[in-house]
This record gives sequence, C-alpha cells and structure tokens, in this order.
Amino acid sequence: MVFKEKFKMGLKDIDKDNLLKNRAILEFLENIGSYHSDVAGFGANYTNETGIAWVLLGWKLKVINRPKYGEELEIHTWAKEGSKVATFRDFEIFDENKNLCAIATSKWTMVDIRKGKITRIGDDVINAYKPETRNLFPELDLEKISIPKEYETTTEYLVRRKDIDINGHMHNLYYLDIAYEALPEEIYNRRPFNEVRIQYKKETKLGEKLKCKYANIEDKYIVAIYSEDEKILHSIIELSQ
Repeated sequence: MVFKEKFKMGLKDIDKDNLLKNRAILEFLENIGSYHSDVAGFGANYTNETGIAWVLLGWKLKVINRPKYGEELEIHTWAKEGSKVATFRDFEIFDENKNLCAIATSKWTMVDIRKGKITRIGDDVINAYKPETRNLFPELDLEKISIPKEYETTTEYLVRRKDIDINGHMHNLYYLDIAYEALPEEIYNRRPFNEVRIQYKKETKLGEKLKCKYANIEDKYIVAIYSEDEKILHSIIELSQ
C-alpha cells in the first residue's frame, strides 16, 4: 500500500535561497510515516494499547531537485518487509508539477515499551501496513557509515529539554541539528547537502554531555556523536553534495 499526503512548506522549513532544508524534509517524512502508522493501528495513540513502539535506526536521503518556499509537496511512502527485528520504509517527494524532488529510505525496529527491549515484529504488524516490494535504492539495507580513524575538530553539546521526545530520549531530528553545528564554518556554508545518511546507535537522554567529532573524508562530511567519555557512539551522520 502506497500512502500519500500533501504538505505545505513554511518559513521554518527553508534555508539558503528559500530552498527546502534537509531537516524539514526528514520532518515531513517522519510525519507521513507516523500518519501511515496511525491508519495501520500502530501509531502513537495506540502505544498504550499495543505495548509496542517504533524506533528509528537510520535514514538515507537523496535530494534530486530541491523545492522552493511556497510549494505544496506530495509525499508517497510505503512499508517494506524486513527481518523479524527490523523493517524498512521508503519515500518519494514530488513538487506541484509532479516532478520527483527526493527519495529516501529508513530502517526501523520495534520496542516493547514495558520491558524497554527490542521485540519481534510479528506478521500481524507487517500485514497491517500492506507492504510493497519496490525499492528506491539498489541496497536492500542501510549500508554502514565507516567510523573515521582521525577527526579534525571536536565540539560539545548538552542535551536539553527541547531535545527530548515522547520516549524520553533525544528526538532523532536533533542529531542532524547537532551535526550541522559541529561542521566548520566553511563546510557549513556549502549547504544544502543533497545526500544525507544517519545511523542511530544508542539513545541519548536529558542532561547528557556529548562530544561531536568532525572529519572530512573524500568530500564526505562526517560527524560522530559520542558520549562525554567517548566510550559510547550515539549516532554517526554523513553529509555530501
């Protein structure tokens, strides 16, 4: 089942040259995925009833033609079958003229909220989403981002109340915000980045101090977000043009 929804861009969704920014794209994708889950019976309002919740493991985004402020976008999404512990969702974004603007894929797992542990994704869950077999990328899984051996700069970040989501962890979109803050000024000014990859490794909680380490490897701008003692890798983000 291909689920469709229209979104109107606002001022907060644009960046340089009035173009749609990557954070806004991911926010739109997150929202339409949630709307699809509402229809399937596994959205946020059903969490207490089902005892399970979706947790995002990663994003892969490729922007083909970046929309300008004021355009109404139509987004298509569909669930795909995966393993019993992880599944996938793809997205297409179209502008008002039906031109393809961006494609994305995402990886998800399911958590038992009472036990706080990953749980098996049952056939009843998968079937409720009426999965499709179409893939937008040749890779069937999200390929791992290589961890740099050396970094050029390190910045620090304190997790604040505004960063926390309904699950008590830092919301996934804020990792991208932090990564942008960790970029050197000359690299930040090269945005927008048309390819974005994010992998989430370990949840982050209120009050934690993070170290954000930046490296440039073959024109791929990588930010690894570590715990204060650098023993835990919370997330790794790769940006490229």
